[in-house]
Amino acid sequence: MSKRDFYQVLGVDRSASERDIKKAYKRLAMKFHPDRNAGDETASDKFKEVKLAYEILTDDKKRTAYDQHGHAAFEQGTMGGGSADFSDIFGDVFGDIFGGSRRGSDLRYNIELSLEDAVRGVTREIDVPTYVSCEPCGGNGAKQGTSPQMCGTCHGQGQVQMRQGFFAVQQTCPTCHGRGKILKDPCSSCHGQGRVQKNKTLSVKIPAGVDTGDRIRLTSEGEAGEYGLPAGDLYVQVHVCEHQIFTRDGNNLYCEVPVSFTMAALGGEVQVPTLDGRVSLKVPIETQTGRMFRVRGKGVKSVRGGGIGDLICKLVVETPVNLIGKQKELLKEFEETLGGSGAKKHKPKSEGFFDGVKKFFDDLTN
Repeated sequence: MSKRDFYQVLGVDRSASERDIKKAYKRLAMKFHPDRNAGDETASDKFKEVKLAYEILTDDKKRTAYDQHGHAAFEQGTMGGGSADFSDIFGDVFGDIFGGSRRGSDLRYNIELSLEDAVRGVTREIDVPTYVSCEPCGGNGAKQGTSPQMCGTCHGQGQVQMRQGFFAVQQTCPTCHGRGKILKDPCSSCHGQGRVQKNKTLSVKIPAGVDTGDRIRLTSEGEAGEYGLPAGDLYVQVHVCEHQIFTRDGNNLYCEVPVSFTMAALGGEVQVPTLDGRVSLKVPIETQTGRMFRVRGKGVKSVRGGGIGDLICKLVVETPVNLIGKQKELLKEFEETLGGSGAKKHKPKSEGFFDGVKKFFDDLTN
């Protein structure tokens, strides 16, 4: 009978991450485990199939070979496995719950960037307090010149199994405390842990176009695992600080551009800042406050690709302040010239608003 595709067995895409594969394996392994399906040969076969698919797809070299050649890559007996027991499940999936040794913890580092650095990209050095592998013992926890010995109680598994009838309980080995090995002579530098606390300086390349909420993964730059186990990952979480001029929304930038009421009425030209210089913006005559103008291609190119966004300028008509007597008199004279029968012509929004207010109250009284 032909073998099923391993990705179909686990119900994941071919691009699935190791985390997704492990999650799928945990769910299916618990569903088909023989201890939950006593006497069900079909469930037992499915459990073995799930276990085998998991072993292949979580091993980088085996997964690459499988992706290239399928099952043929392992037909010469190089795949191994096929059998599984209760300790396999709990060792692979639930080792952390029962106290067994595991890879180092993932870390998160919050980094603040200016809008300019986020848009253009930048390289930053960061200082991360973490656990690193102990140099004198090479991470195995044993004194130089010695080696850890296999635990005689669990035979290197790190866990022991206790059965009561049909039920089996997996427990951390009381002798080696989940390590699977015994240290006769621990390393004096790390006291047998295989790792020590240290501040680690890393150079982080921030790609152009990142935004608040984006994160950058640095593989194996998290905490070193105990007893020489692999390190976790470091996730650099991005936060872009507020800018004094621009506000970002996706790939577009927004800014407010103040203009005098004289320019708004008569038209003119104003210089508008961009992240790489400035551009001239033509202000049409009789421009009202709040009008939006779009400057193409002066926004942001997203880190995820695509075109460059635009700069959206909102014109704000500025009311003059700190007027002297002569200026006030001139404004009063100017206002008088706008009155009379031509008021609606010069102030259409104002007159239209008050006409609407009058009609509103007339309708209430009627």
